[in-house]
Amino acid sequence: MDPPTSYISSDELRKHNTRHDAWISIHGKVYDVSSWLHRHPGGPLPLLSLAGTDATDAFLALHPPNSASLLLPAFATPHLLSDHSVSPASSDYRKLFSDLSSLNLFNRKGHTTSILLSLILVLFPLSLCGVLLSDSTCVHVLSGALVGFLWIQSGWIGHDSGHYNVMLNPRLNRAIQILSGNVLSGISIGWWKWNHNAHHIACNSLDFDPDLQHLPFFVVSSSFFNSLTSRFYERKMNFDSFSRFLSFFLLLSKRKVENRWSELLGLLAFWVWYPLLVSFLPNWWERVLFVFVSFSVTGIQHVQFCLNHFSSEVYLGPPSGGDWFEKQTKGTLGVDCSPWMDWFHGGLQFQVEHHLFPRLPRCHLRKIAPLVKDLCKKHNLPYNCVSFWKANVLTIQTLRNAALQARDGSKPVPKNLVWEAVNTHG
Repeated sequence: MDPPTSYISSDELRKHNTRHDAWISIHGKVYDVSSWLHRHPGGPLPLLSLAGTDATDAFLALHPPNSASLLLPAFATPHLLSDHSVSPASSDYRKLFSDLSSLNLFNRKGHTTSILLSLILVLFPLSLCGVLLSDSTCVHVLSGALVGFLWIQSGWIGHDSGHYNVMLNPRLNRAIQILSGNVLSGISIGWWKWNHNAHHIACNSLDFDPDLQHLPFFVVSSSFFNSLTSRFYERKMNFDSFSRFLSFFLLLSKRKVENRWSELLGLLAFWVWYPLLVSFLPNWWERVLFVFVSFSVTGIQHVQFCLNHFSSEVYLGPPSGGDWFEKQTKGTLGVDCSPWMDWFHGGLQFQVEHHLFPRLPRCHLRKIAPLVKDLCKKHNLPYNCVSFWKANVLTIQTLRNAALQARDGSKPVPKNLVWEAVNTHG
């Protein structure tokens, strides 16, 4: 027999926010997810970030309706929130979410993945032939650029497949994740999901969002000079081009990693084919040039990632849960571009739309942009969208302001920044 229903306040709910006592509320119903933390496919941090709060909007945004919701009854408590309420912004967000679901937009994925896979199937053999069959330095440099461009396209596939199934079933989706992330790009898809889920939940939180924690290379706020503790890396950041190598650390750690061995084999495949391809170049300076060019080209994609958040509003602490819509709009910056440039930005030019509806296939983001813009205007929330040039200017200004504050003699600066960077990641 089920225990009788009881009511608790939001203040009482907030007390249950630790690793061993983590409660969340969804639609006013309270769930104890403490035992689920280390089994959660998105990692424990998203749940810990929202523990003790109303997680309804985040739950709707990040989970397919017919999967995670079926697991909820196993974690239900007999409690309901006595002071449960929904803000006008959240109410309208949920209505728009429902409307998009009714139109079946979350399941209509278009042909983006097929086009990108076809492009990769052309780029990869072309780059191989350029290195193996030509003696021209110019052809070798062009081949390096093709590899970098291939990494960009595989990155878009990895990003999309991490948010929703881009293939016919989950098994094929998992296979394409390993291929596009681990094998072709040398980045663990498990590490990426662990990182990216935390970013979406705590968008632009200085201590909870790993996408802002790039010491010592980039600092977006003077708050970092006060030795923040990263809740993602679980260590103090004393005053990441390391990603490909550091993703090994996650796979070799004690953390729960889905399909650990296929992830490791995929990474090993990358560290076989790419160095082997470089070794076929005739001399060391061409090898260095090839690596430099390939990483420089793919760096364009990382510039995009920085533009979307570095100059936006930041905050300290975990997300409060009840202001999902507000936090996502304030912490993101879109890029205004023509439709013919959508391929270049990979859907991330619609950053506000992507953060509000991360499971929505990118082919629909342009269509819903006017709806999101109107919703932001209705609730007096920012809808930040500027040109690609302006986004770069704003980002550089943010980094410059932080750099000027770092030069302030009154601020403590560590003696060895590279050491601190390595230790930030453990």
